[in-house]
Amino acid sequence: MSRFPGGKRFAFTIFDDTDHATVENISPVYQFLTELGFRTTKSVWPLPTAFQDTSSGATLADREYMQLIKMLDSDGFEIALHNVRASDSPREVVRDGLKQFASCLGHLPRIHCNHYNNRDNLYWGEDRLSFRAHRLVYRAGTLFRRKGCFQGHVNGSAYFWGDLCQEQITYVRNFVFHEINLDRINPTMPYHNPAMPYVNYWFSSCEGGNVHSFCDTINEANQDRLMEQEGVCIMYAHFASGFCTDGVLNQRFEQLMRRLAAKDGWFVPVATLLDHLRTGRAQHDIPRRELATMERRWLKQKFRRGTS
Repeated sequence: MSRFPGGKRFAFTIFDDTDHATVENISPVYQFLTELGFRTTKSVWPLPTAFQDTSSGATLADREYMQLIKMLDSDGFEIALHNVRASDSPREVVRDGLKQFASCLGHLPRIHCNHYNNRDNLYWGEDRLSFRAHRLVYRAGTLFRRKGCFQGHVNGSAYFWGDLCQEQITYVRNFVFHEINLDRINPTMPYHNPAMPYVNYWFSSCEGGNVHSFCDTINEANQDRLMEQEGVCIMYAHFASGFCTDGVLNQRFEQLMRRLAAKDGWFVPVATLLDHLRTGRAQHDIPRRELATMERRWLKQKFRRGTS
């Protein structure tokens, strides 16, 4: 008996970080996904950044972009949060950003993903890690430069918003792996970590930050293995990073996604998939052994191959 609705053989979805996104460079990607029958998750920034940085893109303050996001939302794509803006946000700015998200879309986000260097990130940097030995490895690998940088979960900090996350957001993304089937790494997903109480549930994802790493992860052999193992894949991506150039989709990406769409998969947004995985599960706290193994694997990948 299949573990997925409709007897589907596997589950596949995508979490698209909004970095660099504009109407021009993501519209063709989402039109293509719509035509193939995929429904995925796209993050947004509700507020403009306080300054221009290398990852800035459009926000819900841009009218044309907001119209595109509202159209995607009404068409069954999920809209998530990637912090409230692409720069540091004190608590009141975060509160305003959440209100702006709800005002534009008529609902709050169910999913959040930290933006790489924001001080308001929750449990980021070494605080992503639960074991002291792993935190020491992270500090050494980053030359101690990021210690204390991320304060979204630090009660008393000007950047604290952990209680707002706990009240309003169901899922937060954490580790990214060079693996197509997350069941092999994180079978308890989505999971709660009691050491990180402001996040209700964490989820992991599969490496696909740019079009080349995305296509490498979903290559033909991996697609076949995902179906054979009846597994779960949540791709982490930046659709603004090479997936579409001057209105033309990357040929390899198009080819692989067409092949995947023809398989017997369940193609739903991230929260829909995570809700299903939680159904009927009595235990939500992640076992320490599973968490320790995940953290070790992520650290090895981060410092050997580079991952988020």
